[in-house]
Amino acid sequence: MNDQPNSNEIDAKDPRVARREKMRQIEELGLDPWGSRFDDRSLISECQARQSDIQWSRKDGEVVALPDLTAEGFDFRQWKSENGPGEQTGPTVRVAGRIMLSRDKGKLIFLTLRDWTGEIQIFVGKNQVGDDGFAVAKLFDLGDLVAAEGRLGKTNTGELTVFATKIFFHAKMLEPAPDKHAGLTNTDMRQRMRYADLAFNDGVMQTFLDRTKIVKSIRHTLDEDGFCEVEGPTLHTVAGGAAARPFATHHNALDMPLTMRIALELHLKRLMVGGMERVYEVGRVYRNEGISPRHNPEFTMLECYQAYGDYQSMMDLTEQLIIDAIDAIGGGYIREFDGKTIDFTPPFQRATYADLFAKATGIDPSDDEAVLKYAQTLHLAIEGKHPDVIRNEIFEEKVEDTLEGPIFVIDYPASICPLTKRKQGNPAIAERFELFILGMELANAYTELNDPDLQEELFKTQLEGQDEEDSMAKMDHDFVRALRYAMPPAGGLGLGIDRLVMLLTGKKSIRDVILFPLLRPEGTNS
Repeated sequence: MNDQPNSNEIDAKDPRVARREKMRQIEELGLDPWGSRFDDRSLISECQARQSDIQWSRKDGEVVALPDLTAEGFDFRQWKSENGPGEQTGPTVRVAGRIMLSRDKGKLIFLTLRDWTGEIQIFVGKNQVGDDGFAVAKLFDLGDLVAAEGRLGKTNTGELTVFATKIFFHAKMLEPAPDKHAGLTNTDMRQRMRYADLAFNDGVMQTFLDRTKIVKSIRHTLDEDGFCEVEGPTLHTVAGGAAARPFATHHNALDMPLTMRIALELHLKRLMVGGMERVYEVGRVYRNEGISPRHNPEFTMLECYQAYGDYQSMMDLTEQLIIDAIDAIGGGYIREFDGKTIDFTPPFQRATYADLFAKATGIDPSDDEAVLKYAQTLHLAIEGKHPDVIRNEIFEEKVEDTLEGPIFVIDYPASICPLTKRKQGNPAIAERFELFILGMELANAYTELNDPDLQEELFKTQLEGQDEEDSMAKMDHDFVRALRYAMPPAGGLGLGIDRLVMLLTGKKSIRDVILFPLLRPEGTNS
């Protein structure tokens, strides 16, 4: 081995060449640079939870608790002097993870190791791991996956540390590591190379673990409330349940056109017709539309339906789902998002569509002539559009961005809600709500329409002026037939999982909470 270049000489080369050279030397030491099974491993978070197991064993046999070494002004050396000769004792642990920091002090190497639960310092001393082990440690690079076995203890400054007696190599990172302080900074590359983003950028892993907790909490709340989780088809013959443009595809064997689903609704309602009284699905939907900080063509929705409920039932359920999700990830009901504060303390505010419209515009929303004149002052196109469509465009323009929330906006114009039951005594109003937070629509819910004749009529006449290729202009004959078999009165809810995660984790872009968002081909302008 004397004729081999040392690690400093290797590191002077191109980093990719240097890493491959170190990998070759690891192989020459008789080790597999791609690792093997590693049993009895402790997660780093488990090691952190065992700090109370670290004690001071005096020479006279007495064992005393180790004090808080990080306390301001605490002098560990003086404490040891006052308590008599002895040594730290702690449990033996085996940890594995990625090297995030490395400090080579000659015969001592300090590593910061990260797994998906946290970080811990590893002390690698030549005397402790032996010549062979230390030779391997000298070939470590930032980003390598390694493991250590040793005593859990604390340094004189109080830092939790594994004092290694054995080290193991599990995978060589062949690409250069991002800057050890800045991490991976280019937004496009972070989203394109999510594996590197997760591995090297602080907080990213926690965001996606929180997302998992939020979805798990949603399922738990619904399961505890008697709902049944189901899986509907993602390929539809008729894309329905929302006003959106679908992705089109073709099935070769049956020689038939299909679309990717744009909503979960109509198949879940079919199940209610069949007698499944409380159903839900957490699933992907696909809409062939634009990309923005709040929109991704592929996103995750919760839809759930409760027989013998209504939109009031869904408001109560929505509030409970969100509160339980916050409890699942912690941090309290007062949360920050994009420099603003959101107070999720229940109950959430409720206000009618008409009252909010009138307050923002100063006009009576039931006065069609006044609505048209107001739309012209906003330079909105009105030709060939139903008055309620124009009314809603004004609402989107003048009201939605002012809704800090959480606020349930209730009782929408009926003509823009073709799947919604009308309010008793006022058929111009639909029993519908949308939940807004900081101008962002988070949830949409109805008292579901279960009259098959009215549903068929609305499918034929809904949304005057809508583009022909938009899905809601299509008739779903089988769904109407299903309603003729009698669907119970029900409340239904759709909730955007990605947007909920954004709000609860403080991320401003939907791409930051979707592991693999849709991106332009690499090398094109973003």
